[in-house]
Amino acid sequence: MTKLQKSIDKRNALIKATIALVNNNGFHASAMSKIAKMANVSPATIYLYFENKQDLVNQTYLDVKSKYTDFVFKTYNENTSVKNGFELIWRRIAEFNMTECEYSFFLNQCNNTPMIDEPSRKEGIKHLQPLLDLWERGKNDGTIKPYSDFILYAYSINPLSFLIMSQKQGELQLTKENLEEAFLSAWDSIKL
Repeated sequence: MTKLQKSIDKRNALIKATIALVNNNGFHASAMSKIAKMANVSPATIYLYFENKQDLVNQTYLDVKSKYTDFVFKTYNENTSVKNGFELIWRRIAEFNMTECEYSFFLNQCNNTPMIDEPSRKEGIKHLQPLLDLWERGKNDGTIKPYSDFILYAYSINPLSFLIMSQKQGELQLTKENLEEAFLSAWDSIKL
């Protein structure tokens, strides 16, 4: 194994350990020493890759956000109709949330904490640009309500997180029918 590959592997192990510890214990209970131990590296090794805990969390957030958007937009074609484009993106988000639960839960926590700094949040939003562009096109052609992207996201995408958490807690089993109803509700909430 090359020195570069060992370095990549150590960084990936730290990212993976951060996700696992944050998901199980929250941000504040995920000490650097615990992250290092779980990643099977010395605590000093963390500082070869990250400035501090804030940098580690922000970089982990951006890595996971990149995986998320790579998956979500992989099959998206910007030339499709607004409704079909939104449906494809929405269903890919649902699939990611159901199949990549650890990543999904981590992103959920990141969206609800001040631990992620403003530059990282802004960078994370850039990852959603194809969705934002689709909404802009829909606003311009009268397909989508002329609301803030934050409102559109809150009413059409955020409910997925609630449904996934309800499933994780055993309160709901997401069936094909549930997902269809959830999509129609999401679309109804933003269409003009």
